[in-house]
Amino acid sequence: MTDAARLHALDRAHVWHPFTPHAVYADEHPLMVVAAEGHWLIDAEGRRYLDGVASLWCSAFGHRHPRIDRAIIDQLGRVAHATFLGNASAPAVELAARLVAVAPGALTRVFFSDNGSTATEVALKIAYQYWQQTGRPADARRTRFVTLGEAYHGDTIGAVSMGGIELFHEVYRPLVFDTIRLPSPHCYRCPLQLERASCGEACIAAAERIIAEHGDEIAAVVIEPGVQGAAGMITQPADYARRVQDAARRAGALVICDEVAVGWGRSGVRFASDLLGLTPDLLCLAKGLTGGYLPLAATLATERLFEGFLGRPEEGRTFFHGHTYTGNALGAAAALASADLLDELLPTLRVTLEHFAARAEQLRDLAPVGDVRRFGLALGVEIVADRRTRAPHPAAKRIGMRIATACKRRGVFLRPLGDTVVVMPPLTITRDELDLLFDVLTDAIGECGDA
Repeated sequence: MTDAARLHALDRAHVWHPFTPHAVYADEHPLMVVAAEGHWLIDAEGRRYLDGVASLWCSAFGHRHPRIDRAIIDQLGRVAHATFLGNASAPAVELAARLVAVAPGALTRVFFSDNGSTATEVALKIAYQYWQQTGRPADARRTRFVTLGEAYHGDTIGAVSMGGIELFHEVYRPLVFDTIRLPSPHCYRCPLQLERASCGEACIAAAERIIAEHGDEIAAVVIEPGVQGAAGMITQPADYARRVQDAARRAGALVICDEVAVGWGRSGVRFASDLLGLTPDLLCLAKGLTGGYLPLAATLATERLFEGFLGRPEEGRTFFHGHTYTGNALGAAAALASADLLDELLPTLRVTLEHFAARAEQLRDLAPVGDVRRFGLALGVEIVADRRTRAPHPAAKRIGMRIATACKRRGVFLRPLGDTVVVMPPLTITRDELDLLFDVLTDAIGECGDA
């Protein structure tokens, strides 16, 4: 048995993969990654694949980047981890200061955790507890959260409560708390049954009305700025996020921006909140924060919220939440190197964005493509059975996965969301690599899109 065959056999026998239907897993030719170089993955048989989804949207600068490698190695020579509970370690303290210096609005405090789900869970709990201990009776009624239809904020119970994707979340409804749900601003499949020309303003008006109706019971409005990623790259109408924020302010509620997917350069600037004119009370980061190297997340908060938790220990105002690896030194060291790389990249990222956008638009001409949705360096290409009616393919056909598999045969790794093919490359991808990616995707859609 070859080493590749042995690894695949062990995988099939013992591993339970996330978001993976194991009944068909082996038939869809999963990669067995053993190495990587730059923007390329290398499997157990030595084949190379362009990483078109940045290893689930997090490998911002590619694999084995020498500066991030060096930062981690240098930190290993000092300390890999020391508890952050009631103590501090130098790299995480430096990182907190670095994040605050560039954060949008008036964010001054950083709470570290491990991943996007925990970052949003932290934000939820901070917002809830803050209102419970302001000392004002009216504030104690602020116990509810406003979320979007088709939202995705992670897989822990609080994050699932905020989620709105039926396939992912509906089975857990008996376990979670109820939220106030806004219609998803999905112009291609408008939940208000409107056409694209009128849909944008209507969904904004619906959001403003719902927030106003529930104003004095809302703890926070939670939004993915610019695009709902896991829902299939649903891009929001112009000014949607800012007007939802303004409605939250009028209601006296907090604003939580989940930038786990769109933060750290993915929008074309450091934070999508800056691009969209948002000044959140809480902002969640993960994924690209360490350049895709190590699990590290951050929830940034305003000083107003931090001060709401101050008091003598016996008063019980402390935020009793934490993680074993909070503020991990290796992760923080990687993130500091990642921050340096992002600073250097941002001035030239516009050129990459322009070419990415131009190549993405060309996909609209392909017959199987129903919609092309792009936000910065994030793209969703929805494949439909009928462009006129927008009818989807039967789920059993797994058209999105067929296209991804066809791309894989051609040396490009992509992962779909249903029948929406997602393209989320490293921020440092080259023009030639982008051309290869889009040429391969075009061929694969032509091969499989009408199946």
